[in-house]
Amino acid sequence: MHDLRFIRENPQAFDAGLTARGAEPAADRIVELDERRRALTTRLQEAQSRRNEASKAIGAAMGKGDTATAEALKAEVAELKTALPALESEERALGEELDGVLAALPNLPAEDVPLGADESENREVSRWGEQREFAFEPREHADLGPPLGLEFETGSAMSGARFTFLRGQMARLERALGQFMLDLQTGERGYTECIPPLLVRDEAAFGTGQLPKFADDLFRTTDGRWLIPTAEVSLTNSVRDRILEDLTQPIRLTALTPCFRSEAGAAGKDTRGYIRQHQFSKVELVTVCRPDDHEAEHAHMVRSAELVLEALELPYRKVLLCTGDMGATAKRTFDLEVWLPGQGAYREISSVSWCGDYQARRMNARYRPEGAKKTEFVHTLNGSGLAVGRTLVAVLENYQQEDGSVAVPAALRGYMGGVEVLTSTQNRSG
Repeated sequence: MHDLRFIRENPQAFDAGLTARGAEPAADRIVELDERRRALTTRLQEAQSRRNEASKAIGAAMGKGDTATAEALKAEVAELKTALPALESEERALGEELDGVLAALPNLPAEDVPLGADESENREVSRWGEQREFAFEPREHADLGPPLGLEFETGSAMSGARFTFLRGQMARLERALGQFMLDLQTGERGYTECIPPLLVRDEAAFGTGQLPKFADDLFRTTDGRWLIPTAEVSLTNSVRDRILEDLTQPIRLTALTPCFRSEAGAAGKDTRGYIRQHQFSKVELVTVCRPDDHEAEHAHMVRSAELVLEALELPYRKVLLCTGDMGATAKRTFDLEVWLPGQGAYREISSVSWCGDYQARRMNARYRPEGAKKTEFVHTLNGSGLAVGRTLVAVLENYQQEDGSVAVPAALRGYMGGVEVLTSTQNRSG
C-alpha cells in the first residue's frame, strides 16, 4: 500500500515510479478520490455534530416552553438521521474504491534499480565459484534423477503435472538440504526458526501483496483459506496489527515449509524436471526492521543466502533486477542464480527483496521509535535461503559423475549419514 500524503505532495514522482514498473499513472485518480472522500468525511462529521447539538437543544427549548423551536429542531434531527446513513454509505464506498486502486498498484522502485522491461535488462553484480569442467557431456537433472529416486511419473500419475515423488536417497537429500540451510541460518546468521501455519486467511495474503492481484497464482481451500506460496506470508504477518515497542534490533525469522503455487503465470515454462513445481520446499528468510536499518539488513539477507551456495560449492552469480522484472511488492531485489551445467545456464535459486513500508501499510505493522509518542511503519524484507528443490537440482547437475552417480557435497555428508555417493543401486529396494 502507498502513502497518500506522499502521493498528494509528489504526484509526478509517484507516477514516474509506476511508469518504471510498467503500470499506468494513477496519481490524478487517487488524489481526486482522496479529496472527494475527505470532503465527504468533513460533511459527515459536521452533520453528526449538528445532530448531537440539535438533540441537546430540543430539551432546552422544551424546558423553556418554546414548542415551536423544539418542533423545528426535532424535524432537523429527523432529517439528519435520514441523511446520515446515505453519507456514511457514500463515504464507505469512496474509501473502498480508493483502497482498491491503491491495493492493485505495485511498489515504487528504489533509485538504484535499473530501468528495464524484462529479465534481459537485469544487471549482473558479481560471480562466485568456478564452473566445473567435465570429461563427459553433463546431463540435466531430469535425466539424472529418476534412477536415483526423483520420480516424475509417479508424482504426476497421482497428482498431475508439476508434482514429483521423491524416494529413498532423493527424499533424504532434500531433507538434508533443508536441515543444513536451517542450521546455517539459525546458528550463524541470527535468524529465529519458526513453524508457521500453511493455511492463511484473506487478510494475511493481502498483507504481503498476494491478494487481490495474484489470486490466480494461489491455491484456495473449500473453507476460503489460502495455501501459502511461500512462508513469507506467514512470517511477515506475525507482526500484523502490532505496535513494536522495541525494534532497536531487527526481527529475523526463518522457516522451512512446503510452498504451493498454481503457476498460472508460468504456462509452458520448465515443464520438464524439478525446477517449477506446484508443491516444493523452501527455507524462507524474513526481516522486520526500522527504516534506517533496511540497507544493512538487505545486505545481510543476501549474504545469508550466498553462504549456503558457497558452503555447497555451487557456482552462482548475483543479479540486480530491473524495474520490469521485480515482484510487485519489492522496492529492490537481488536474485542469486546457480550454475546448472546440464542446462548450460544460470537459474534463479534465491530472490531477496526489500519492500520498504509497502507491506507494513497493508498489515498495519508499526513500531514506536525510542522516546517518541508517534508510531511509524516498519520495513520488511524477504528472501529464499534457499529454494530446496532447486538446490537439489543444482547438486545433481554439479556433482554428477560419468556413470550416473552423484557425489554428495562435503557439507551435507553428516546430514546424509556419511553417504558420499548417490547411486541407482541404493534405490532398488523401492
